Amino acid sequence: MVVTGEHAEIPTLRLYDMLANTAQRRPSRTATVFAGVECTYEQLHGSVRRAMAALRDLGVQPSDRVGIMLPNCPQYVISFYAITGIGAIAVQLNPFCTEAELSYLLQDSACRWVIAFDKALPVLDEVRSTLPVETVVAVRFGPSDRTLPVGDVWFDDWLASVRAPGDPADLNPVETVAVLQYTGGTTGRPKGAMLTHQNLVANAVQAYSMLPGGVTEDDMTVCALPLFHVYALTMCMNLSIYTGIPMLLVPRFHAHELVQLIERYRPTLFPAVPTMYVALTQVIPPGSDALSSLRVCNSGGAPMPVQVMEAFESLTGATVLEGYGVSEASPVTHLNPSADRRRAGSIGLPTPNTDVRIVSPKDSSVTLPVGEIGELAVRGPQVMKGYWNRPEETAETLVDGWLLTGDMAKLDEDGYTYIVDRKKDMIIASGYNVYPREVEEVLYKHPAVLEAAVVGAPDDYRGETVKAFVVCKPGYTVTAEDIQAWCRQYLSAYKVPTLVEFRSDLQKTAIGKILRRALRDEQSG
Repeated sequence: MVVTGEHAEIPTLRLYDMLANTAQRRPSRTATVFAGVECTYEQLHGSVRRAMAALRDLGVQPSDRVGIMLPNCPQYVISFYAITGIGAIAVQLNPFCTEAELSYLLQDSACRWVIAFDKALPVLDEVRSTLPVETVVAVRFGPSDRTLPVGDVWFDDWLASVRAPGDPADLNPVETVAVLQYTGGTTGRPKGAMLTHQNLVANAVQAYSMLPGGVTEDDMTVCALPLFHVYALTMCMNLSIYTGIPMLLVPRFHAHELVQLIERYRPTLFPAVPTMYVALTQVIPPGSDALSSLRVCNSGGAPMPVQVMEAFESLTGATVLEGYGVSEASPVTHLNPSADRRRAGSIGLPTPNTDVRIVSPKDSSVTLPVGEIGELAVRGPQVMKGYWNRPEETAETLVDGWLLTGDMAKLDEDGYTYIVDRKKDMIIASGYNVYPREVEEVLYKHPAVLEAAVVGAPDDYRGETVKAFVVCKPGYTVTAEDIQAWCRQYLSAYKVPTLVEFRSDLQKTAIGKILRRALRDEQSG
């Protein structure tokens, strides 16, 4: 069975065109809100044009790689649209990454210029001597007594030095790579997914087409997810710019601070990850209307436990619509379409112009029937061009035009997709397949459980056994036996965790996704 999303007209545009069109259509409309300062679309467009000229003054040419190592801020938006506007390639970098991580990404991408947050400069300085980086443009949010090396420049001074604004490059949006989005997967070194202008424009249009109620004059997007992650890049920044609505830029997620910002600015759209919803439910008092302005809450980046969704909705009155994506697809491939059509536990329906099927994990040419678990494969205009300098891995992942996601899933009769788990996260205990997400859903139902993750641990008899990591809610105390007894009420015996470890927190990625891979590596180490 192949499921196809509804049809949408997707224009062939450069990323720059989305911004320029909005600036022409709504010049005085607020584009960004950051630290109490508002910037209009006309002002944002002007800054982007100056930054394009400034990049060319540094010697940046089409197809050159330029790193963006910034938290959410106006300078990020300016840098991204300027880099892609001149036909160069934006390399997405976590401003809080380690020396080893940064060194690998800069080396792999052969990145010669980096626009970096001043707090990240010490890490950049440590790795720079052995890398091809020529110039760093540093961003500061306030006064700084830091002296930059010769050849580097502060962002504000850099833009002020421009004599005349720049014009966009004449490029083919379908073929021109705009972004290297590094994705680690479950094993191996990170790979740079090559996302073209058309991939990213298409995904913004696809996401807009499935936004309940479209957009209104009152809409504003909460940009609390880091923009260097592709989920935020599309759902927070590009979707906002395509539709011409304001972005509330939040440099780092803190639950209490975010609640205060939402109370002040009354935004309506909130793309987030499950751990953000968990954190917010812990700080919102019952009966509070602090988040009552939120109209559409999207969840992605990781599976959304049904218990977390229900808890957030009961506290806020908002509706959470779960979706799904992978970096290789810009990233959105699925969304639940609306409150009345959503299905809890499902990632929803394919986005417009997207084809979906479930294939045999052993032979991707074999399409499996409804209800059978296999690997999720997708095809559409948002699917990447390939991996940067990795033709063999590209050929393994893009097969006959289909992107093999590595996620195990199933379809129902109405075309809704249900993610079962990562292909490589599946636990095989005594020959039985155990999917961690199924066990985690049960754990999240326990009244004492705040967060949970399940992995396979080596076992001499079973080969692998099920191990649960649990973070308890404040004020709750439970034992491993309590957790196991709870699981036995809902799970077959072979799925019940034989090992339970309690922790004060669980390691997460930059967007708040629990690092199940790190927990699994601990067991094998």
